Amino acid sequence: MSQPSTVTDPADPRLADYTGLTDVELRRRREPAEGLFIAEGEKVIRRALAAGYGMRSMLLTPKWLDVMADVIDEADAPVHVVEPGLAEQVTGYHVHRGALASMARKPLPAAAGLLAGARRVAVLEGLVDHTNLGAIFRSAAALGMDAVLLSPDCADPLYRRAVKTSMGAVFSVPYARLDPWPGGLAVLREAGFRLLALTPAEGSVTLAEATPQLLPKAALMLGAEGDGLTRGALAAADTLVRIPMAHGIDSLNVGAAAAVAFYTVNAG
Repeated sequence: MSQPSTVTDPADPRLADYTGLTDVELRRRREPAEGLFIAEGEKVIRRALAAGYGMRSMLLTPKWLDVMADVIDEADAPVHVVEPGLAEQVTGYHVHRGALASMARKPLPAAAGLLAGARRVAVLEGLVDHTNLGAIFRSAAALGMDAVLLSPDCADPLYRRAVKTSMGAVFSVPYARLDPWPGGLAVLREAGFRLLALTPAEGSVTLAEATPQLLPKAALMLGAEGDGLTRGALAAADTLVRIPMAHGIDSLNVGAAAAVAFYTVNAG
């Protein structure tokens, strides 16, 4: 059991893990390098712990002590209690949910090992928007995808905003990075996957025509909002597929498109 301790100085080194949480560039550099990520909110913290991530520390406002009492009882990491104003000073924003935890990262698995036994995989290229990334992970978990593979330039799934948007689903779906890109896609073909690239480009067939639900192993490739998949990624795909549009709409948000594709590939 960890004994909560009150902290009153925003410069206290015990709060170092929580400084500048709104500075995306700083956190992108710092968190992977230091092997940590931030879980925000009671549900997300509990899901991170349930997924086997170790806790480095917890930062709570006083009203959350009772809510998180069982977590505190089992924690072997320090628990820092701060007033809401001080939490905002340290983090850079108003911590609405009043509970943050600094968690230890796990080593990423190799893509080849992650694919063993998988049948339905999402492959993401160049997604730098953490909200879209979190939404895609949430859909992947809810709609039965076995794994997510990321190009080297994709955003960090464990960045606070991605974790929050996914409601902790980033802890439920295993993921790995493919490097080099797009050459690393060869590992999917070697594992028996057919690569389906989501694109409105000429020459694409509809998802219904592609019948991805009938494939023994299918990998759905999605590109960044606006730009879509690069030429190299499209050239590496086996089939170009699209979601039919109505009312003059030319495309969906990548998170919405992912949900439709994930549902279709697992239908029936």
